[in-house]
Amino acid sequence: MFLIDMFNKKTVMPKPDTALPGRAEPLPTSELHFVNGNPLKGPYPDNMHVAYLGMGCFWGAERLFWTIPGVWVTAVGYQGGLTPNPTYHETTTGMTGHAEIVKVVFDPAIVSYEALLKVFFEEHDPTQGMRQGNDVGTTYRSAIYTTTPEQLKAAQAARDAFQQALAGAGRKTEITTEIAPAEEFFYAEDYHQQYLAKNPGGYCGLRGTGVSCPIGG
Repeated sequence: MFLIDMFNKKTVMPKPDTALPGRAEPLPTSELHFVNGNPLKGPYPDNMHVAYLGMGCFWGAERLFWTIPGVWVTAVGYQGGLTPNPTYHETTTGMTGHAEIVKVVFDPAIVSYEALLKVFFEEHDPTQGMRQGNDVGTTYRSAIYTTTPEQLKAAQAARDAFQQALAGAGRKTEITTEIAPAEEFFYAEDYHQQYLAKNPGGYCGLRGTGVSCPIGG
């Protein structure tokens, strides 16, 4: 019974009166990106845009995006929940409401937001609800948090296009990706930042559906 209760807690979003309290101070991180040396938290060049994308475990997702030409810097953190400045262990209880998110700072003159969305939809399975593969819980849900009305419209259009592509491939599952305006992004602990560059043999749970997303070509 205890295991069932714990599983249910991890897959159901908490309410404001049940969420963990968190803390006022942000978690400490490095100031620079471990791979490219750019400022992790800014300031960023004026021409840069920001995308927030959740694809399950953020280790593999971050590595995926920092390799894309036009991406200036990446960082991992927690977003979409209730608890201020949560720790990793707090998020995994399901009692903060956050998803694991990659912050992608990019130059739209080199790589479009739609191109990033194409990578997002193709490189994980956005139909799994509160999980991604063997990673189970609210923290592993598929999510896109947008910074402008234009991003919101583009994310919704990409979701609809990929849903049609999935149907055309004979898949009957519905996309469960959460799409919403971005709330505050809380940087994860320093050891999570660029984790797979620091630990090349580390875990990466990314696995797509094998279906192409017909956008951002």
